[in-house]
Amino acid sequence: MRQNLTRTAIGSAALAVATLLAIQGCASASSGDAGAGPSHGPAYAQTLAQAQNTFQGIVRTSAEAAASGDKISGLGVVADAQWSQVKGQYAALGTAGTPVPVYKYDTPTYYIPAPAGYPLWFVVSVLRTPEVGGHLGAAVNTIMLFEKGKPDRGWTLNGTAALDRPLPPVAAGSDGYAVAAPLTDGSVLLRPDVLGATQAAVADEGPASPAAAVISAGPQTTGLYAAQAAQAGADKARGLAYQWLLQSASYAQFELRLRDGGDLVLYGMYLNTSVMHPGGAKGSPIPVPTEFSSLFTLSHEVGYHAVYDNWTDQFAAIDPPATAPHAKVTVIGASSGPSYSHAL
Repeated sequence: MRQNLTRTAIGSAALAVATLLAIQGCASASSGDAGAGPSHGPAYAQTLAQAQNTFQGIVRTSAEAAASGDKISGLGVVADAQWSQVKGQYAALGTAGTPVPVYKYDTPTYYIPAPAGYPLWFVVSVLRTPEVGGHLGAAVNTIMLFEKGKPDRGWTLNGTAALDRPLPPVAAGSDGYAVAAPLTDGSVLLRPDVLGATQAAVADEGPASPAAAVISAGPQTTGLYAAQAAQAGADKARGLAYQWLLQSASYAQFELRLRDGGDLVLYGMYLNTSVMHPGGAKGSPIPVPTEFSSLFTLSHEVGYHAVYDNWTDQFAAIDPPATAPHAKVTVIGASSGPSYSHAL
């Protein structure tokens, strides 16, 4: 069953709209090959060469930290949803010895807006292959979001989302920069600042939700509802009550304009879950999912009353033009990781 909680609109950082331009390029190209951005753009605009250095530096630091178990360095180059997910990975390393994933990357494509002020940010689309314990996994096309929030802050990786379909073409301005869209964009089906909350209505209530009229069925919408409802059914059969709620997070949200007039929307959310004895009464210990046991605040916690497990998710969605007939918002990518657990 779903929790009856008030859902807040997603997103916390309004983006500057004026002179939002863009550039695309590949890491194998030199800054001269790619033009390194327009010469008459803002002095602080990110060039292709600078974005390449940022990308390469962060993935190198992340890989070295993961290989050595250096939690401080690993968390120092991530923020927002990525920070919560990586923190969970290092907790699992410290308590269960589970290796932090290391990735191998193919040639990335860069989508770089040139905002009128901070935050600076850009997006990379790249084929990424996980390596754990010397074993390679399946290569996955992945979106990676990088941000520099203030002049005195360094660049961080704020979120990644594994794509389940090709990324649509991103619009470019006359200077070659990718075109960023505002958080309150009214030209698309759903204003980006309410997109996450609308997706959450379907994940919490299923295809019968009125929100399903504008949100496509898929793994992160109706599929998420089906998986959570199945878990609730299994727990009910054991005499337990299971609840879930997909809700907003105070992470910065970003949008890129697509060539067809839609938006690519990148945002983070929380999936909060609980399983308890009816009425919160004391009973036999409630089993804890293996991936969450390392996140207990206290190592001796036992769920005699309830166990609370929260996931941090990063999503990528396509918000179609408002004028597109019969169109719906489609979540095209996601990543998820355990980020909090507590037992009572």
